[in-house]
Order: sequence, then structure tokens, then C-alpha cells
Amino acid sequence: ERMAEKSAKNLLKAIENSREVTLARFLYALGIREVGEATAAALANRFSTLEDLMQVEEERLKKVPDVGPIVARHILDFFNEERNQSVIRKLQEALKIDYPEKTTARLPLEGQTYVITGTLSTMSRNIARQKLMALGAKVAGSISGNTTALIAGEKAGSKLAKARDAGIDILDEQELEALLQHNHTDVTRNHSGYPD
Repeated sequence: ERMAEKSAKNLLKAIENSREVTLARFLYALGIREVGEATAAALANRFSTLEDLMQVEEERLKKVPDVGPIVARHILDFFNEERNQSVIRKLQEALKIDYPEKTTARLPLEGQTYVITGTLSTMSRNIARQKLMALGAKVAGSISGNTTALIAGEKAGSKLAKARDAGIDILDEQELEALLQHNHTDVTRNHSGYPD
């Protein structure tokens, strides 16, 4: 009532589009203990289907980047829980999970950790994080001994000073774009079917 036909169609289209989800986002949304966006992306890159992941052995799981013995145990316990299996089956009926084409080659930024601070002008920090993760990088919230580089936008705060004190590389937004472009080109060249 009181909804124009065009608005109703737009709403229905938006609902239908929201049913499509990548495997990485699906895994992250399950709320498995200690499985953040980076770990979910690493799992999605290694397993051909959700069913394959749900039936995986612990040793194979521990070979996934960003998955140690504790995280592996959390994942196995989650998928072994009958209630969780039931919820996943219902979600699979309601959603369309997009399975990316798999590759056995290493992603170009695999093993590297970045921290983002300040305001970026050409993309949001969330988009920058997703692009780095798509290239295999881990994006952390704080500076540590494992940090490869700090990406500093405008009005960067205490993280910038901490990175300088620790001798960690600092990239500005232009250098971030060059990093993404260079590595995306390499991935596109080496892996057919790699998503944008």
C-alpha cells in the first residue's frame, strides 16, 4: 500500500541481489570464533565448496594462511555442531553462494600485513582493505612487529608516529594505488578468471 510500482520493483530487485554472497563473506558472517575477514578470504581461496571446507581434516586446514592450531580447532568445532549444520543448510537454500575460481599459486601479497590509518580520498578504507585482502594480504588494526607497511591517509594519528618509531615502511595513497595496480596486473596475467 502507498508504494509505487517502480519502488516496489526496485526493492524486490535489491532483496534478490542481496541473496548473492561470496563464499568469503558467507564464512565471515557465520561468526566462527577468531575467523575474521582475512581468514575467511583465505579459506574461500583454498576450498572449492562450502561442503569441502565443512568436511576438511585438521592438518589440511592448518596449511591455510592465517589458520593456526587454535583457529583450526574453532572452525572444526563450529562445523561439527549439529545446530550450526542445520542453520547452514537453511542459509544455502535461501542464498546463492558465489564460488571463485581456485588457484594453487600464491597471491602476490600473501604473507604481508598492512595497517591503514587516516582518511583516503580515492577510496574508502574498507574498499582498500578488501583490495589488499583480495591480493592475499592481511590487514590488521594495529602496528606490530609483523607489519609490512602502514598506509597513511590524511589526518593520520598515533599509528603514523608508532610506525616511524618502529622503522616500518609508510605508504601514501598514491603508493597504495601503485601497489594495488601492479599486483592486480600480475594476478590477472597469471590467473585467468581472477575477479576484479
